[in-house]
Amino acid sequence: MAEESLDKLMYSFVVDDVLKGLFVYVPPGYVGCVYDLGRGVLKKVYTPGLHLKIPFWQKAKLFNVQTLEYSINRQFNPEHERALGDIPIAAVSQDGKRVGVEGTILLRLDIHQVPSIWQTIGEDFVAKIVRPAIRSRIRMVFSRFDYADIVGSKRDAVESELKNELERIFYARGIYVENVLLSEISPIEK
Repeated sequence: MAEESLDKLMYSFVVDDVLKGLFVYVPPGYVGCVYDLGRGVLKKVYTPGLHLKIPFWQKAKLFNVQTLEYSINRQFNPEHERALGDIPIAAVSQDGKRVGVEGTILLRLDIHQVPSIWQTIGEDFVAKIVRPAIRSRIRMVFSRFDYADIVGSKRDAVESELKNELERIFYARGIYVENVLLSEISPIEK
């Protein structure tokens, strides 16, 4: 009986750790990167499909390369640092009005730069790069426009300028800014 349990345990180990550790399944919309104990993060990007890796020696990580929705709204929970989003951002317009900014920023990772992102920034690139840059650029761009222009006739110019500023920062890091969509800009009472 004890020998039978030992056989089951060994079989379980072989199936779980060796056979499952031998393959990397990359679903559609994702790419895989491999960390090799001897060479670090490999530059090769695994596209959707089934790929081989060395069990125990290589670790695979999947990255979503679909369009990501970075939502700025009241429903966001700031306790989740790695979550893609933020609470409304407070900014000051050129004429001194304090506003709360809500909206959506559409981002996408550059497939070819994913290994570099993992190597230089890490898995938590949202907390390290994306969220601070978006907060900073929203405040900077809003300080260039009067409140009446932001909520009125120049709203598209604000979105366009914000997109350009974010692209300037993110492009070199392998993150594309597909669009900036402001939904609500409300005055904040002091």
